[in-house]
Formats: sequence, C-alpha cells, structure tokens
Amino acid sequence: MHFLEGVVCRDANTFITLTDAAGDPKQLWQENRLGSLLRRLGREVRIAGVTGHWTYELANHNLITNAGHAAAAARCSGQGSYSAFTALAIGTGTTAAAAADTALQTEITTNGGARGAATATQVTTTVTNDTFQLVKTWTFSGAFAVTEEGILDNAASGGTLLARQVFAAVNVASGDQLTITHQVKF
Repeated sequence: MHFLEGVVCRDANTFITLTDAAGDPKQLWQENRLGSLLRRLGREVRIAGVTGHWTYELANHNLITNAGHAAAAARCSGQGSYSAFTALAIGTGTTAAAAADTALQTEITTNGGARGAATATQVTTTVTNDTFQLVKTWTFSGAFAVTEEGILDNAASGGTLLARQVFAAVNVASGDQLTITHQVKF
C-alpha cells in the first residue's frame, strides 16, 4: 500500500520516486485525468489543483499488452518458451500506451538509463502473494525527461513487452536515482 498526498492508492500499480545525488527526494508531477488528457493532446499543463499536484511518489496505472496477456497465459499453462518477466525499462517516448505495443517507443540505453533486471518478489495486495512486484533503481550519468516505463522479459534488447505506461515527464539529472516499483496483481 502506497500513500500519495495522504491518500491511500489501492488501485495504482506503479510507483516512481526520484532522489538527487545527495539522496534528497525530488518532487514529481502527479497528473489527474484532465492533465493526462491535455498531455496526450500535446499540451502538457501543470496547474496545481487543476491538472494535478506535486508529490514525492508518482502513482500510475499500466496497460498489459496483447503480447503480455499471451505470454502470461503461456507461462501459466507451461506453453511456449517465454522467459520470466524480470526486466524494467524506461524511455522518453510520449505516444499513449496501447494494447498492441510490443516495445517502448524510445527506450533509454545510455547514461545509466538502460534496461536491467529488477528485484522480483511476490507481495500481498488482497490475497496472500497475489501480486508480483519488480523494483529497480537507475543511477544516471546524463539528463533525460523520462516519460515511459515497461516490464519486459529478461532479454537484453527486444523481447516481449508485458506492460507499458506513459506519464508526465520525470526530469532526471546526472547523479539522480530513479526507483520504480511495478506491481501486477492476479
């Protein structure tokens, strides 16, 4: 269970935090529905109380892709040769997440932002161990406006995209650490 401005976020499944080189938390923009709609229309507007608010933990929903549904069903039934989904990737793409997505739009591969293995665990959301959780921290040696994130199988590149989300820009600078906790509940 995560907290966002004093409100318990039971329905979000991805949580993002950002700290500077000294380990101090940096504020992130949590957009609301209006803010998200405006961003998708190419007009990102940040007016506190109208299009969102500032927070230290960004909470988002993801989209399970068509390929992700097929791969998860195959892994559960022992069919096919899908690898475990233990990698997280981030990117700078801004096209809205869609069920037909097979990759991040613009995956970051440099300056500390490359895809990598996350720490995978099972956690309890409603029923014991009903949720799998991936946690990864990136330490940057360059600056990016991170706007997308996804779960992939453990392939170094390419691979199968299980889930993807797009969000308001999280601006990272050299020395910053971005931590993503991504949960998928069954």
